[in-house]
Amino acid sequence: MESLTTESNNNGDGGFLANCREQLCSALDRLRCTVLGFVGKVAKIARDDPRRVAHSLKVGLALTLASVFYYVTPLFNGWGDSVIWAVITVVVVMEFTVGGTLSRGLNRIFATLVAVFLAVGAHMAANLCGENGEPILLSVFVFLVGSAATFSRFIPELKARYDYGVMIFILTFAMVAVSSYRVDELLEFAHERVTTIAVGVAICLFTTVFIFPIWAGEDLHKLAAGSLDKLAEFLEGTTWET
Repeated sequence: MESLTTESNNNGDGGFLANCREQLCSALDRLRCTVLGFVGKVAKIARDDPRRVAHSLKVGLALTLASVFYYVTPLFNGWGDSVIWAVITVVVVMEFTVGGTLSRGLNRIFATLVAVFLAVGAHMAANLCGENGEPILLSVFVFLVGSAATFSRFIPELKARYDYGVMIFILTFAMVAVSSYRVDELLEFAHERVTTIAVGVAICLFTTVFIFPIWAGEDLHKLAAGSLDKLAEFLEGTTWET
């Protein structure tokens, strides 16, 4: 009787282990299929338009060049922690085409310059109110400028062309204006921010223009050619029907 019970337990344990092994193999097969499917999809995207691979490599190169300013001690000593803004600029400015990168770069530089000038002016005006009145007046300036700039993003003409620039303007003005209450050398702080952003934009333009440049006109030409081919096929089919 005991031998039968032992044999039954062994069979139960063996069945459980076999079931676990089967489930594990099934999960591994599903994982393998998922990974292979993802790899195949990535390979198809790269084959359909090799420029996407080139753009990805250019972004990586631009980030590497911008990070050099952080690693090289003389360059880092010249700007300090503000060098990180060059890296951030590369991330947000780099676009697929040369025109897109140029547009975002100019928007960022112009918006930063205007915001810095206004923030420095706001600091000087608030500084005249004394230590107690300065934070109040700075808060008023931040509220008014932030509200007005945000509302301007709803204007169709501005939203279509300068929405990114307005967003950068709001961010820069708020950062510089608020920081001015605690930062002793405000002009130096503003100068470092502007110059590091300019360096980031310059790196973006260099890699975009001189390394496998991608022009929007190529896509427009292909789109127009494809549309004309479809129109020709449609007209040809209509002619045969008549």
